[in-house]
Formats: sequence, C-alpha cells, structure tokens
Amino acid sequence: MKEHRVNELIELLHPAWKEDCDLNLIEFIQKLATECGYQGPLGELSDDTLIYHLKMRGTDSTAEIPGLKKDYEDDFKTALLRARGVIKD
Repeated sequence: MKEHRVNELIELLHPAWKEDCDLNLIEFIQKLATECGYQGPLGELSDDTLIYHLKMRGTDSTAEIPGLKKDYEDDFKTALLRARGVIKD
C-alpha cells in the first residue's frame, strides 16, 4: 500500500473508530468488512474496500460513489456523446 493510501485510510478510520472505541482494531476492521458485505479472509480485504466503505458509511444507499461523481451524467445520451468526444468540456 502506498503511503498516501495509508494516510487516507488512517484519516477515515480515526473518526469512525472513535464511535466504537470499545473495539480493538481488528474487531473494528472486521465490523467494517461485515458492514460492506465482505465475506473472505480478513487478510485479503483490500484497502480500497475499506476506504470506499468508510467514505460511504452513513450515506444514503443511492448516493454517488466518491471518485465517480466527476464523471456522472444525468442523461445517458449526453454521457455517450461526451465519451465519444462530440461534446467537449
């Protein structure tokens, strides 16, 4: 994991873990894994899964995923034309 990813994960973990300060770190990560539907071995849980879950935790299930919002288009036709280069930004 790159250093910036470690820093991002720690920044997101810190306030969330404060809410469940009675859990140790592994228990808290297991709780996060369960919340996001991950069922594999904890050692194979990716940092991306944790980061996106922590970013989206507590938001509406239809909320836009961070990082994808910049590419979001309300209209499929507009999105298709932009992707083909017909519409320029």
